Parts: sequence; C-alpha cells; structure tokens
Amino acid sequence: MQVGRRLPVTFVRGQGCLVYDEAGREYLDLVAGIAVNLLGHSHPDVVAAVAKQAGQLIHTSNLYFTQPQVGLARRLVELSFPSRVFFCNSGAEANEAAIKLARKWGTRNRDGAFEI
Repeated sequence: MQVGRRLPVTFVRGQGCLVYDEAGREYLDLVAGIAVNLLGHSHPDVVAAVAKQAGQLIHTSNLYFTQPQVGLARRLVELSFPSRVFFCNSGAEANEAAIKLARKWGTRNRDGAFEI
C-alpha cells in the first residue's frame, strides 16, 4: 500500500544532514527519516555507541530491563518532573499507552470526564 509518491532516487549513504544517491549527488535531508534521525547520519559518537551496544545486547523486549535503559530512565527522572519513565517500541505503542493513561487518570480524578 503506497501512502505517498516515491521519488526516483536511491540513497546509499549519509553524513550529518546530507544524504547521497548512487551517482554521488548530494541532498539536504530535511525529512530526517520522518523525524527518527534527528541526530543526523553517521555521527562518529552515535556509530560508536550503537556498535558498542550491538556487541553487548541488541534487544530483549519490554518484559525485561537493560542497563542502558535503566541509566537513561534515571537520568530522565533527574532532569524532568515525572518520577517514572515508560519506554515504548513504536509510535503506535506510545499512542496506545497515552490513551490508556488518559483513561485511567480521567477515571480516578474526574469521574471519567476525559474518557477517550
């Protein structure tokens, strides 16, 4: 199912905010992987961190904790207002969690006034 017009270009690499096609032409990446590549392409620190983690543990599911996850959760709590953190694997999972949280909050605090 196509959700948009696919342009006739194939990218082979990226560096920072630039991407390059098969002919070596340079393009400014204003899409950022539909907002999932906000740090740009191929930053050496990001590449090193991903390679290091891939050499230790890739993914376990949300049924278990991992050391990087626990460290990030602690840091987020230190730097912001909530006392808890909930990580999601996708935007769909995050939206579902937000709806459930809103329903639970509305039921507890407003007699269901914010039912979704």
